[in-house]
Amino acid sequence: MRFRGQGAVAPAGAKFSVWAAMADLARLVLRSGAPQLRLRLAAALGLVVLGKLAGVWSPVVFGDAINLIHPRDPASLAPFALAAVATAALSLAAAGAPFARDAIFMRVSQATMARAAVESFQHALGLSLDFHQSKQMGTLARVIDRGSRSTDFLIRSVVFNVGPTLIELLMAMGVMAYRLGWAFSGVTFVSILFYVVVTFRITDWRLDHRRRLNETDNRAAGLSTDALINYETVKTFGAEGRVVGGYTRAMDDYVAASVQANTSLNMLNAAQSAILQTGLAVMTVMAGVYVVHGAMSIGGVVTATLLLRNLYAPLGMLGFNYREIRQAFIDMEQMVDLLGVAPEIRDSEAARDLPPASGRGAALGFEQVGFRHDARSVGLREVSFEARPGQTVALVGPSGGGKTTSARLAMRLLDPQEGRVTIDGLDLRDVRQASLRRAVALVPQDVALFNDTLYANIAFARPEASPDEVRRAAEAAELGPFIDGLPNGLSTLVGERGLKLSGGERQRVGIARALLADPRLLILDEATSALDGPTEAAIQETLRKVRAGRTTLVIAHRLSTIVDADQILVLRRGRIVERGTHADLIARTGEYAALWRRQTREA
Repeated sequence: MRFRGQGAVAPAGAKFSVWAAMADLARLVLRSGAPQLRLRLAAALGLVVLGKLAGVWSPVVFGDAINLIHPRDPASLAPFALAAVATAALSLAAAGAPFARDAIFMRVSQATMARAAVESFQHALGLSLDFHQSKQMGTLARVIDRGSRSTDFLIRSVVFNVGPTLIELLMAMGVMAYRLGWAFSGVTFVSILFYVVVTFRITDWRLDHRRRLNETDNRAAGLSTDALINYETVKTFGAEGRVVGGYTRAMDDYVAASVQANTSLNMLNAAQSAILQTGLAVMTVMAGVYVVHGAMSIGGVVTATLLLRNLYAPLGMLGFNYREIRQAFIDMEQMVDLLGVAPEIRDSEAARDLPPASGRGAALGFEQVGFRHDARSVGLREVSFEARPGQTVALVGPSGGGKTTSARLAMRLLDPQEGRVTIDGLDLRDVRQASLRRAVALVPQDVALFNDTLYANIAFARPEASPDEVRRAAEAAELGPFIDGLPNGLSTLVGERGLKLSGGERQRVGIARALLADPRLLILDEATSALDGPTEAAIQETLRKVRAGRTTLVIAHRLSTIVDADQILVLRRGRIVERGTHADLIARTGEYAALWRRQTREA
């Protein structure tokens, strides 16, 4: 696992290591950003040591107090009372130290958990488009949430429970050996060793149960999230029964895995209790034998009994913490795998910002570009074209021909496997992504909106834009009358993925968002496909005005929307089979002309 600084990632395929993970967690704590971090760490550790010392010494003081009191001797009551008060004070310190420690350290543990979540979320957002297209959103969110919470548990458990518990065990055995004899210390050691071995063995056996529980939980969460996001599709096809049936089967698997995990947990608890009670019984009998033979006082018996009982609480916590730590590592494994995935698209060390624009447009070039998706046999092959500043280049052709892939290469959501893509003469791989994103804007066929207001969705392209600028962008996208007809205007919530809006309204919001970005390169991917005739005509006129002086890459199905393009490229099976203006291509009576005749007949 690698929780490095912002933007850093673990090497792909890094092997999970417990010790490396703990070292990374320590570094994560140090950069958690918690206030007075080092002071809080020192105070919390000091309270841990103080509490453990008080817990071990309290039975010794009380045992000595028992030995101070004598029958029919009132004078012995005073030292006994004093020792009893000291015992109570030590017990109070031992009991209160963990609460004070948690109060001090809480800010650190929560800040650490938040840092883990932020870094995992940031890393996920930096991964490639292909990665996200192959993942379920609900499952990925669950991995980040559960993994970040496990880091909080691991830090608190290892630093403030497991380590101090081992120290307390050593101190208690030392006190037993010094005050009561090595036999008592030996019995304690054997009991603890047997307890630890049994705990570790059974817990390791239970790990597969926990993994299966996590897998079934992820599957159920992914199914429910997918169904809720695609609610409209589910309703349209009357698939509620099928979807609920799949979710029911996933939950049945989860229940079975949960029962199996909890049954094995009960077996572990029973074995631990049997070992601890056997150790206590042996210790009690030994103490009785020692008293009968005059080798131990009554106070010594009390000390031995209390020491062992006091050990049981942290020893029980040792077993609990070991189980939970191992389970936390299982929870973390998927997040570790996520952090181990290196983003395919990243800034090189030599990457730089785009130079200032000399005009509103940018020069876009494809030079012998080749790209193939893993899931397809055909991608792009030897694609070359140039869009000079201010020109409009249109991509047309059958589905799967490479049009959308070309647009993603132009935005550097993908990198070419052969050749290069340039903007203003610079290879996109040599341009910082942040600079490129400011220069390019996309209006996709299926506009994705956030569950927020219309204003926030339009202003997402440029959050610093003024309300007047946002309104002008909305007007340019022919959204003015629609907004004026809403009770809350631009403050209207659009719903999950914008489902409260029609397809045409969502597309107009996407156009307004792109216009607000004021890009050098505007990419329109079927940007008016969901609009009715009059609205499309109005927006096409708007887009013509917007394209003036700005380089535009258009993916079009309806050829009527690109007749004024400076260059039209016909893509089929990843190759450019025709290129030219509308008039040139019509005159050649080739593939474009055939498609034009078919569409005009249909019209």
